Amino acid sequence: MAQTKTMTGGEAMVRAAVANGIDTIFGLPGAQIYPMFDAIYRMPEVKSVISRHEQGAAYMAFGAAAATGKPSAYAVVPGPGVLNTTAALCTAAGTNKPVLCLTGQIMSEFLGVGRGHLHELTDQRGTLAKIVKHADHISDPANTSAQINDAFRHMLSGRPGPVSVEMCWDTMAKPWDVEIGPGNTVIDKPAVNEDAVSEAADLIAGARNIMIMTGGGAQHASEEVRELAETLGAVVTAFRSGRGVVSEDHPCGASSAAARILWDDTDLLIGIGSRLEMQFMRWGSMAEYRDRAPDGYPKVIRIDVDPLEMTRFKPDTGIVADAVDGTRALIAKVQKRGHKAGDLGRIAAAKATARKDFEEIQPQVAYLDTIRDVLPRDGFMVEELCQVGFASYYAYPVYEPRTYVTCGYQGTLGFGFPTAIGVKAAMPDKAVVSITGDGGFFFGMPELASAVQHNIGLVTIVFNNNSFGNVRRDQQMQYDSHLIGADLVNPDLMKLADSFGVDGYRVNTPDELKPALATAIDKNQPALIEVVVERGSEPSPWKYIMKY
Repeated sequence: MAQTKTMTGGEAMVRAAVANGIDTIFGLPGAQIYPMFDAIYRMPEVKSVISRHEQGAAYMAFGAAAATGKPSAYAVVPGPGVLNTTAALCTAAGTNKPVLCLTGQIMSEFLGVGRGHLHELTDQRGTLAKIVKHADHISDPANTSAQINDAFRHMLSGRPGPVSVEMCWDTMAKPWDVEIGPGNTVIDKPAVNEDAVSEAADLIAGARNIMIMTGGGAQHASEEVRELAETLGAVVTAFRSGRGVVSEDHPCGASSAAARILWDDTDLLIGIGSRLEMQFMRWGSMAEYRDRAPDGYPKVIRIDVDPLEMTRFKPDTGIVADAVDGTRALIAKVQKRGHKAGDLGRIAAAKATARKDFEEIQPQVAYLDTIRDVLPRDGFMVEELCQVGFASYYAYPVYEPRTYVTCGYQGTLGFGFPTAIGVKAAMPDKAVVSITGDGGFFFGMPELASAVQHNIGLVTIVFNNNSFGNVRRDQQMQYDSHLIGADLVNPDLMKLADSFGVDGYRVNTPDELKPALATAIDKNQPALIEVVVERGSEPSPWKYIMKY
């Protein structure tokens, strides 16, 4: 039974987060949040991972949430500190990850006055509320447990996403009589509409070649999606966030490149926890807005926990439900009626054709093959916006849920390396590989120090082409080679690794990468592998992402 104890407001925030399952707080201490870190110091059940930049702390929390599917938390100072984390909050919002931002505020007496107190930001809570699902301010520490619990309810109900909670500097520092009760147990989700399920089953009954598209909202429904696919003989594919829901070496699982080959003959698309970006933007038109499938396209069923999704892109039948609940209901209805499964041979043929086709994207595909060969089946790959990262969307097979970590539609350059630190911190017994270009890597490069300080055994592969590769190609093709800001001058990465105390490996070919990667994974300590790439030598990977 909860008891009232005397503690600072900062300690109350930490203890309420712990009551909700938080065991690690990523962050960077500062004046307004010292009481939180003092509490962490005195609480052996809470681990701290200290970053070298606030953005790094938030990305680490994002990575931990992405890898585990469970809430993760970070703590930073208000004003410029919390603003430094907003790119990661946008990424968490775009990929539906449960991330808790704990931050401070200026002195309560100065709040809203505009006097120019340290780290003052006009309407910090309102600013964050535009980005996260729920932003709260605790003015009375006695309410801390209830307000933190409410934040977790918002975080996990419906479409998951990030939340923030702030407390004033003086409130956080003073002792108060506070009762920290049990964590939140309420997760709101819609009930399944059986009429909608029946309508979906009617569409399935009339379909011959069915495609299932999974998004991040289906990551926890792997078993159900696989059973539905096997029942229907349907191909299951994904673009980024939904990869691994059904393994790509399963007879029904296929890369997006293979799915594109099957798309023209598809007569029914079932989207599960997906915005269907690939089919109606990537394979359609990125410039032309569509709120429904045009004439001549397959019929569309959507299963999504967010009712707004049914208005953003209108399906023929929409089942507003959690992916597990909606998919289970659909399986039961289809199996009760009976359904002749589709031809799995056509899926296998498309996979073989796609593999032969995208072999031309070299050396990216060869490097991805090497990584897949070395990385265990349940190992984690964190992509980045780089030439190998883009190719990994379709050329790197994913076998397990959550093991392919992506920034989704936000396209946040530089997210990958610090995110991967968070993945490895949350999954220390799993192999974790970050693939990044030199451009994106240097956004978060100082976090090498964090990996060393906390002995986080992440293996980072930097494909060094001394450029922002996409920018360079676009300027060459679209702007008469008016190169500006595309070419980079980088330090010696092996000397950089040595200066940080990180194992460094320099390779020039996929064959050289294989033993270096195997050694680095086996040692399970921070490692930096530089892959030397001639500037401008990589072919565009975009052919197999857009229409082809």
